[in-house]
Amino acid sequence: MSAPHQDDIDDAPELLDAEDALEEVIDAEGDIAMDSDDDDDEPIEINLHNDSIAYFDAHKDSVFAIAQHPTQPSLIATGGSEGEGDDAPGKGYVFDTSPVVGRPVLPASYNADPSSQQPKSTELKPLFTIEGHSDSINTLAFTLPNGEFLVSGGLDGRLRTYQLSIDARNKPSFSFLAESQEVPEVNWLVPCPSQKYPNTVALGASDGSVWVYTIDSSDPANPMQIVQSYFLHTEACTAGSWSPDGTFLATVSEDSSLYVWDVWGEAAAKSLVNDNGQTVVSLTGQDQRFGVDGGLYSVAIDPKTTFVAVGGAGGAIKIVGLPRLGTDSQPVSSKQSKPKAKGAEAGSTQGGTILADLQTQSDGIETLAFSSKQPLLAAGSVDGSIAVYDTSRRFAVRRHIKEAHEEFSVVKVEFVAGLGDGWLLTSCGMDGVVRRWDVRGAASSKESSLAKEWRGHRGDGEGGGVLGFVQGSTGERVVTAGDDGVVLVFEA
Repeated sequence: MSAPHQDDIDDAPELLDAEDALEEVIDAEGDIAMDSDDDDDEPIEINLHNDSIAYFDAHKDSVFAIAQHPTQPSLIATGGSEGEGDDAPGKGYVFDTSPVVGRPVLPASYNADPSSQQPKSTELKPLFTIEGHSDSINTLAFTLPNGEFLVSGGLDGRLRTYQLSIDARNKPSFSFLAESQEVPEVNWLVPCPSQKYPNTVALGASDGSVWVYTIDSSDPANPMQIVQSYFLHTEACTAGSWSPDGTFLATVSEDSSLYVWDVWGEAAAKSLVNDNGQTVVSLTGQDQRFGVDGGLYSVAIDPKTTFVAVGGAGGAIKIVGLPRLGTDSQPVSSKQSKPKAKGAEAGSTQGGTILADLQTQSDGIETLAFSSKQPLLAAGSVDGSIAVYDTSRRFAVRRHIKEAHEEFSVVKVEFVAGLGDGWLLTSCGMDGVVRRWDVRGAASSKESSLAKEWRGHRGDGEGGGVLGFVQGSTGERVVTAGDDGVVLVFEA
């Protein structure tokens, strides 16, 4: 990063007038002791601005993971560690936000009794405790489409599954089903969205391997069935994303490789896989057109399964076309040489072609997200900025919000699916703030994109930040996972 720019200033020292220089200052109190550096004498009081309507504070350390039930969005699962020590076990919780009463829409001045106190933030209690991990729980997922199972992944390499039951009074309960441990550390979990392959999850591991499980409680001998396992990444697998139809699984790695796996063999049936028989796209850092020094850390597939976006170190974003199963397109591996396509539509005929090489932000791309209703791609960077690209205009920059989270890293961006017609984007960062942006308008628009923000976590280098959030399909409530060990519920 370049050094901060400084405007030209007058370096000449400011001189005192002669009369001021000769003025005698009388010390009426004698010597005064300097302030002590010992802060233990007086406790420091930190006043936090808190916009939350509810909180959950059972965690003893950072909350690394958060997941929301797909059909009952008031059910939230969170995971973290039981302490800062290396031997601290992982622990998680499930709680229900439905009892939380929303805040009044009008300000207090419109109240019949303006002097009455505003409702206080509601304390939430756990419904279920997720245990059995010897190290931090750093990823959680409810299976799709109906959330029949909750899956937890930890830095101990364990993958643990819990079955959800809901009684006649609509009260949920969880019971442990099974456990698998095939990897040193689980880095991420994503549920497969396809109704043809329900209750399926994929994980990426610290050893670079990728695993796909289908959970079937009707088979007590093997309730966690390994569907696929892949071993082409040579370093840690950092992120993964299913295509919206659940056909493909895209994964990236610190070794700067991208693989798009043909998990269910649908591409193989049409002779659209690479020579390895496993992928429809196979690109590595050995390809100079694709390689990113420092590795890849985020990935997303567009709503039409036309192309995949990957983000990596130094602000690099690559757009790669995907084959259409209904066409005779041919896959591309890193060993093949193909000309760069001119636009997004090339993905419909050239699987594996590099469609665009984007470089707007100055530091690593931690998170990527597509809008489900608009041709938009959002990228959040370690440099604190958010870039929004128009995928229908050769990935032109629509917005570059340079200080979206000031100088603190952007952790997650996600478009609101059921509100704002696909223009509303929610983000969180290590500044401890959650923000919502309206990204309509051209890049040259002088109007602020900020629609709303929520505060309550510490952040700002004070041992906090927001490590993740869920917002359901409507975005009416945002629930956060805090690095300060607190989960907050905000109302839009």
